[in-house]
Amino acid sequence: MTTQSQTSPQLVASADLGAKIVALAGIGLIGYGILFLIQNFTGFVEIGLTPDHVGSTPEQIAAFNPQLYDYISHVQVALGGLILALGVAVVALAWFGIRTGQKWALWTAFIAPVIALVISLPLHYVYGLDTLGHLGPIYLDVVILIVGTVMSYKALKV
Repeated sequence: MTTQSQTSPQLVASADLGAKIVALAGIGLIGYGILFLIQNFTGFVEIGLTPDHVGSTPEQIAAFNPQLYDYISHVQVALGGLILALGVAVVALAWFGIRTGQKWALWTAFIAPVIALVISLPLHYVYGLDTLGHLGPIYLDVVILIVGTVMSYKALKV
């Protein structure tokens, strides 16, 4: 004798909506990564920061040490690319994993950005780079990610 699991339409809708909200958080990361890249080539200093935060204008840095300027630019481009790639992974995990009921995809989509934040956020506060304009978009993205994760978790834990 076999038993069939019956999933209510509300449960399916909740998991689907939660997955879409997680995907929205991934889209937010993609957007932030793209803005990071644009800012590097148009204003150099990161989003939400001013030359006062970094102690020099881009022109002063380039004049003082062109290699340092190039190094900073390459690090910013690499970081922008990694943020963008993380966003693509979160979207794919949400769309193709969480929406199909894969719990591993839910946890991977949640834990990967959390690891990035746990590693990257502390020095923002230590160095006084914790402006709302700089970290605000990430804070908003974290809230969206948490809401979608909780909704999906509740629906998938049954």
